[in-house]
This record gives sequence, structure tokens and C-alpha cells, in this order.
Amino acid sequence: MRFHVLATDYDGTIAHHGQVDERTVASLKRLLASGRRLVLVTGRELPELLTVLPEIDLFEWVVAENGGLLYRPATREEIPLGEAPPSRFVEVLTARGVGPISVGRSIVATWEPHETTVLETIRDLGLELQVIFNKGAVMILPAGVNKASGLRAALDQMGISPHNVVGVGDAENDHALLRGCEIGAAVENALPSVKKTADIVLTLDHGAGVSELIDRMVATDLAAESRAIERHQLPLGETGGEPVPLSPYGHNILICGPSASGKSTVATRIVESLLEKGYQFCLVDPEGDYSNVEGPMHFGGPDASPVPSEVIAALERPQSSAVVTLTGMSIADRPPLFTSLLSPILDLRGRTGHPHWLFLDEAHHLMPADWKRPEGLLPERLVNFLLITVHPELLAPSVLKQVDTFIAVGPTAAETLKQFADAAKLDPPSTDGAAVSQGEVLLWDIRSKAAPRRVKVTPAKTERRRHRRKYAEGDLPEDRSFYFTGPEKKMRLRAQNLMLFNQLGEGVDDETWSYHLKRGEYSQWCRTAIKDENLADAVAAVEQDEGLSPQESRKQVRAAIEADYTVPASPPLPVPGAG
Repeated sequence: MRFHVLATDYDGTIAHHGQVDERTVASLKRLLASGRRLVLVTGRELPELLTVLPEIDLFEWVVAENGGLLYRPATREEIPLGEAPPSRFVEVLTARGVGPISVGRSIVATWEPHETTVLETIRDLGLELQVIFNKGAVMILPAGVNKASGLRAALDQMGISPHNVVGVGDAENDHALLRGCEIGAAVENALPSVKKTADIVLTLDHGAGVSELIDRMVATDLAAESRAIERHQLPLGETGGEPVPLSPYGHNILICGPSASGKSTVATRIVESLLEKGYQFCLVDPEGDYSNVEGPMHFGGPDASPVPSEVIAALERPQSSAVVTLTGMSIADRPPLFTSLLSPILDLRGRTGHPHWLFLDEAHHLMPADWKRPEGLLPERLVNFLLITVHPELLAPSVLKQVDTFIAVGPTAAETLKQFADAAKLDPPSTDGAAVSQGEVLLWDIRSKAAPRRVKVTPAKTERRRHRRKYAEGDLPEDRSFYFTGPEKKMRLRAQNLMLFNQLGEGVDDETWSYHLKRGEYSQWCRTAIKDENLADAVAAVEQDEGLSPQESRKQVRAAIEADYTVPASPPLPVPGAG
């Protein structure tokens, strides 16, 4: 199940003329019976809400006062989410003829046409307050407090990610709510602007529209609606100038290719896309290839084995992703640890919908060809698994048959794709047979029946940072270093990294510098040893400009290198007191 929570507005959504009818109540109970949960998100103040909604106990949490107050019906607990309104503010509004005025725990509310006086009073008193409109109502709240922030507070209490929530509303103050959920729906009576914000516009109004939405959630988990939504797709790369994204849900990915072909680079790009979009993942890393990824929590390493209970505790918080490094363990001990992790991870996903993705690097060590599924460990249908291996035939057949997105990496990608098709007992797709270029992969969407596509993968930021550190200051082997020899081979000055290349390039004589420049050897080294096509192209442009003096060409080559390889790996610390 993908969607575990329905977050609904009250007035104009489940309620019509301030009341919720019996049919809508029955639909809300049907949603609860499916194992899902309810959150009410309303602009109303709590005392008033308790008098008009006797069925408030259906909701696990209530976000009242348009995000200013959190209420738990089961325990009658109240949690203010904003500061109390300044008494002086209310006094001045009253003195200026604003009324009626309602004052809650965080909210001050009145009606149009007093909005101008309200704004002038906020300005005159120098207050950091915001005004939110709702069908004639004028709501004043602390800055940053709205329905989306209130929903996030409720979800934090529940251990649920916004990516597992459907929101539904009708009015101006529901824009933030709908944008803050994985899917936002508008009932038929919603304002035109709200329908434009929504991902789904329902055909029925008020409670009947919410019942329509609940019917779809229970029947299909909104599978068809989700596929049509583009805003959550994961950027991967491009083909012919057109972006190629991956769906965030509903499939299993296998990345294959020879050692050092770039499998971890592609996986890291997907990891970064998940981080950018706020999805949670758990990545099991046997070889330490992802130790430089910034954002997730890291467990284990060369000197320590990961503790499964600590990993699960971190994943209980949907904002925290995890990289579990197994380099400190023997190969024989890795599968048992993986098994001890997998069961509670899948249990957590069953209860909450997250972690949204599970990555298994070197998957053939964890699920080898002769691997038998432990009884009750895995569901019949895997969802949102990403597996990485050298050869597809090394994986268990029961796992291969569940792969629906295959990514082949490296110069033998076409051959790797055929090996996968054979191992998975699929008809091999036709390819042009040509080797993919540096930075490209073959992407086969098996379910679409379309031919595999050559995709140029967007470079991963993590790989770029690691690339910069390695080549800027590292120690390349002799066969990948650059040697300044000059035309007569009287010298052999070795540059084993880019910083040393710049230093030696400044020191050699003009004849030696120009000799290598005119032969295109600088760009060739950048292309083959440094493996940076962009840098190689920039240096090649300098080499081809015959009008440059040796001093000018040195300056431009140095600038091209420093543009990418001498910036700090992390941003500078802020200046105390700044801002």
C-alpha cells in the first residue's frame, strides 16, 4: 500500500453547510477499515469544531486554526504550533473597528472587508504575521504557519512521510495542503484556482467527492492517478535533449555492468534524485562505494559493523535515509545481517509506506543464483527495490523475474542487456548493437514493450565532488599521469594530479608547453585519464586557438581546471552574527 493517510479539509470538503452527512461518515469509516488513517486539517478553532463534529474521534490527529494547533482526539492532547497572538494587536484591531474578531491559541480571525485594516495594523505594530484568506474569512497567523506546516507536525507524530499522504480541499487556504501531499485532490465545488493546484479534480462535490476519492484509494491505491503525475518523478538523464525520469513508485530496477563501468555512479544519481524529492531510502553497501553520499545517515564502515536496531530506529523517522556499509564484515557474515535488516524494514514499510526504496549493491552476494526466499521474509511482489550487480545471471531467478526496469552500464551494455533477458527468460529486445558512449546507459522499460533507450545520465553531484578531490589532489598511477617531456624528450616531469599539472605547466618553458599544447595532449589526458569530457572540451578549445600566446593559453587552461577542481568541497562556515 502506497497511501496510508487521507488529510481532509472540513468546511466545503467533508462538510456541507457546516455538517458532515451520514454517507460521508460511512466512507471515512470504510477508509479506516482498509488500514489507512485520517487527519483533519481545518481553519476552524477547536472549541467550535468539537460542537459541530461529533465524529471527531475518527481522526487520529486534527490540525486546527489553519495549522496553528494540533489536537489528538484519542487523548484530548493539544499542541500549539505557533505563538499566541499579541494582545496589543487584538486591542488595536478592535479600536479600529474590526469585528467580529475571534482569537484562538495561535490564530486571530475576522472577515472581509477588514483585510486592509488588518494589514495596516500589522505594519504599524511591526509584527511578523501573515494573512490567509478563506472564502471571505481573514485569518492572521504567525509567519510560516499554514495547513501544510500543521500537517507536517501531525505526520511527524505519526511517523508518516508526506509522500504517503493524499490531501483534499476546496478553498484558498488549501493550496499549501494540496501541494504538501503526494497527491492533492479538489472536490468538484472547489475554487478554480484550487482545481488548478490539485493533481486530481473529483467529479462530485463536498462529502460525495471525498467518498469518490476514498473509493479510488481503497480500490486501486490511486495507481492510475499516480502514473499521470509528473511533479514527483526522479530525474535521471536525457535522450535527444528530452528529459528521462524514473517513476518514484511501483517498479523494481536492476543496474548491471562490468566492474568499474559506472554502476555506482548511476545509482548515486538516483540516490540524489530521491534526496532532492524527499523520498526515504535504505542502501545496503557491501563495498563502501557510497560513503561520500551526503544527506543520509551512515551506519557501519571499515572498522565497525552496522547495528540493525540503530538502522531501523533511524528509518522510523521518514526524514532520515540510511546507508548501511558492510566493509567491516566478512563476506560470509553479510547475508545474515541483510536478512536481519530486511524483515523489520519491510514491516516498517507495511505500517507506514517507508522507506520508499531499498537499494542492494553487490546484490548477487545477498541474493545469489541459488538463493531461496526464506519463508515469510519477502512478499510475493517486490516494490521499489533497486539492485546492482556485475552479471544478471548471478542473481536469484525469483528476483530477476520481478525486475521491470533494467539499466545496462559500460561499453558492453548491449551484451549485458541480452544476458539479462536470457537469465530472466524474456525475449531479448533489439538494440543497435553499438557501444554506449561515456556517461550513457541502455535503459529498458520492460513493461512498456518499447525498445531500450540510450540515456545520457546526469552526472551525480557526489561523484563530481569525489572526482574533484581525487584528481585535484590525489595520486594517479604512473600510466595515468601526465609527463612534460618537451620536443626533444630532455625532461620527464610527472604530474599525478591536476594541481601539480598546473604548477608544472607554469614552470616549464614556452617551447615545452606549446609542444604538448599543439599536439592536443592536454585535452587527451583530461579525456582519458581524468575522464572529464567537459574539461577536455574546454581545454581542446584552447589548444585549437592558434592566436593565443603561450602565456594566454596557460592562463586559460589553468582557469578551465580551477573552475571545477579547486572550489571548496563544502561551503564556508557562516560569519557569526551575519543575517
